[in-house]
Amino acid sequence: MSFAPRFSRLASAMLLCSTASAFAAPVSLQMYYPIAVGGKVSHTVEALVADFEKVHPEIEIKPVYTGDYATTVTKALTAFRGGNAPQLAVIGDIEAYSLIDAGAIAAASDLANDAGGKKWIEGFYPAFLRHIQDKVWGIPFQRSTVVMYWNKEAFSKAGLDGETPPASWQQVVDFGKKLVVKDAQGAVSQWGIEIPSTPNGYWNFQGLAATNGSRLDNGKGTAVTFNTPANIETLQWLTDLGQKENVSPKGAIAWGTTPQDFISGKTAMMVTTTGNLTTVRENAKFPFGVAMLPQKTQRGSPTGGGNLYVFSSASAEQKKAAMEFIRWVSSPEQAARWSIATGYVATSPAAWDTQVMQDYVKQVPQALVAREQLKYSQPELSTYNSVQIQEALNHAIEAAVTGAQTPAQALESAQKQADRLLKPYQ
Repeated sequence: MSFAPRFSRLASAMLLCSTASAFAAPVSLQMYYPIAVGGKVSHTVEALVADFEKVHPEIEIKPVYTGDYATTVTKALTAFRGGNAPQLAVIGDIEAYSLIDAGAIAAASDLANDAGGKKWIEGFYPAFLRHIQDKVWGIPFQRSTVVMYWNKEAFSKAGLDGETPPASWQQVVDFGKKLVVKDAQGAVSQWGIEIPSTPNGYWNFQGLAATNGSRLDNGKGTAVTFNTPANIETLQWLTDLGQKENVSPKGAIAWGTTPQDFISGKTAMMVTTTGNLTTVRENAKFPFGVAMLPQKTQRGSPTGGGNLYVFSSASAEQKKAAMEFIRWVSSPEQAARWSIATGYVATSPAAWDTQVMQDYVKQVPQALVAREQLKYSQPELSTYNSVQIQEALNHAIEAAVTGAQTPAQALESAQKQADRLLKPYQ
């Protein structure tokens, strides 16, 4: 009996198996990503994904750009409830309670629970890690704080020291009055300062409130403290900048247009995210500085931005692949690269120790301000039903700065709405 046909069939089968293995489909991951600030963020995201796929050809990542943070979490939860969730996403750090409440995410500390994983998580700045139920649910990635930018050239023209930004609320007003430029007809061509109040005014407001010794929530996601005397005083000051002191435009100031107003010289100072640093650096035709927020009683700022989350509905294979990407993209080298490209804060001390980051801060010392401000930072307002509660506070801030309600009335209304929304969790 000849064994040749049998051997031939066996060889062919082995060859087919070998070929199938060599060309096995990669693990495919969909990643929701919020595009909410200026700059070429999407290009940087795509470059990072492409570079990861070169070293991990067994994993394929498809970014899906989903709008701002609030839109992204809404889309992600809708997709999860519809059985069509992404496997990973960059979602606001503040959404952790809502994501956990929905059962939508797996804790990062559960997915990286060996000694190496624990050490990796502990390597991030503590200010960027939110512990809920003794777990870390999201890995810091697109993180920021609120800072002040100032136009040194405008300061010099106004007779101010271009190297010295305002350090207090009172100095903001005093400097602002010198910085306002009007034409012969009284039309303003340059404002003293712009602090965005819409559509997400709550974040800048929290930064100002922090410098007045205040917090907006209880740190457990179950209660807020909007209508305290310190917060009313803060909102009154913000309102007065436009309505009384005339150093800022009257009414609501848009988040999206403020950086361009600063770059084009329409305002000499602005308060916004560190995530706009690269956009300002690449487009401003004048020397500028970045400073910690001016204080009333103390230094302070909220952290902000998004974390990388893995969805609970992903398969075990997809969760493993997602964590592979998360560990790669949050490594010191990639975190430094991301920070330089965007202006977001590098999320670990090790990232700041890389040679590329050390070289960068020699050229752009403004980048160090956000890192130093982390010492005084508090977690961003975060609760259950976070989107609705943020909106209640956003509407209150807008009502106050437009004169529709007094700061006390507006914050009292927001407090009552939040109390009602959070009652089931108390």
